[in-house]
Amino acid sequence: MTSLVESLRAAGCVFAEEEAELLTGAARDDGHLAELLARRVGGEPLEHVVGWAEFCGLRLEVGAGAFVPRRRTEFLVREAVALARPGAVVLDLCCGVGALGAAVASQLPGGAELHAADIDPAALAYARRNVAPYGGRVWEGDLYAALPESLKGRVELLVVNAPYVPTEEIGLMPSEAREHEPLVSLDGGADGLDVHRRVAAGAVPWLAPGGHLLIETSARQSPSTASALASAGLAVRAVTSEELYATVVIGTA
Repeated sequence: MTSLVESLRAAGCVFAEEEAELLTGAARDDGHLAELLARRVGGEPLEHVVGWAEFCGLRLEVGAGAFVPRRRTEFLVREAVALARPGAVVLDLCCGVGALGAAVASQLPGGAELHAADIDPAALAYARRNVAPYGGRVWEGDLYAALPESLKGRVELLVVNAPYVPTEEIGLMPSEAREHEPLVSLDGGADGLDVHRRVAAGAVPWLAPGGHLLIETSARQSPSTASALASAGLAVRAVTSEELYATVVIGTA
């Protein structure tokens, strides 16, 4: 274990002891452990190496080519659950591995009617497994084009963690993200909000009366995200968590 910790620390892993325990727990044998260590030292995200990420107390499957759920996004889940009724119709749009939808459904008394959609087939392979315990259905396609017509006017909670990093700032992100997560899950266009505007513009026909759209953004970008939701005819407010450095804009039909 000591040499494992030393190798991780030498590679720049700040929490080397904790990572060593996770790698050891994920390894089938010594040879497999050496393989996992080499991948981690080579710069792969720890979650890709061990095959799972912790999010809102859940162990979610992730892997090569998938966006890793961030802890700050737990704030969106908290806000969504506070707005939801038991058994609500929940749509996780731009779902990635299905983290938002699975977390919300896991916390609602009586569960939820859960739907998740994304354009990335690699991410959806993980999402199918992550939402399955909650009876979730997964749809592949570009935003609302992926969805069945039967969902129109029924979505009570539309939860979204769409890409919002400006294209020119992608190069400033940690190498783990830049080199190992799909660009489609990071790049939000020139100002970072291309997908936010598309989500907002198409939301109203899918929302139930009184339904809520919750979308993660940054504190700097939140006025523009809020403007996009307001332009779509939603009543808008922004909420922040200083603890998690998280900002969520909420639009209500």
